[in-house]
Amino acid sequence: MRVNKITIAALAVVAGLSLTACQNDDAATDRSDSSSSSSKGGSNSGGSAQGTAKDSAGNDSEEGQGTVAGTGSDENGTIGTCRTDELEVTATDSTIDGDEDNTVAVTFTNGGGRDCSIAGFAGVDLKTNAGTVSAERTGESAPATVLKDGKSISFSLSYPANDTGGSGVRITGLVVTPPNETKSVTLDWPGAASLPVTDGSGTPVKVGPIGSAGQGE
Repeated sequence: MRVNKITIAALAVVAGLSLTACQNDDAATDRSDSSSSSSKGGSNSGGSAQGTAKDSAGNDSEEGQGTVAGTGSDENGTIGTCRTDELEVTATDSTIDGDEDNTVAVTFTNGGGRDCSIAGFAGVDLKTNAGTVSAERTGESAPATVLKDGKSISFSLSYPANDTGGSGVRITGLVVTPPNETKSVTLDWPGAASLPVTDGSGTPVKVGPIGSAGQGE
């Protein structure tokens, strides 16, 4: 009986040790799983923070590039052509006594807020009671001119005096188109009231190049 008691006691001790070992293994496994989960959560959390940091950096970078691009100029340093909408157009009678022909000076004043380039000949049409009379260009050269903002430049328009004693062709208006433009400006006619009647062999009205009247301002 004593032997059996010892054996039973020994078995109880072994069983207790086995149970303790299993409990320790389970606890270790639980701690490992918990640590692994915690580590995974930290990684995910860190990944989100890193993604946010990248998004923020990306946004800042894009905004910075936009700001830099926005401050740049689209112009490459060249002077653009003077546009009709930038020019104030006026016309005055500039006939001088003793001249063979009468003269009107047409002036362009740059009000566009920038310097611009103007060259060549303007398009000029006289509105009359007999229809439109288009001016012909003279043979003078027409170099380009930089018209500073606020400054003016003029060209001349010559036409014959009506010394025939008749009513001639009555002038009712002046239409001016700046060089290299398609938009026109209609002005009151400042010169003599009429043109002499011609035989139809050609227009008696001549237009000079830009800069052919006065010295500008």
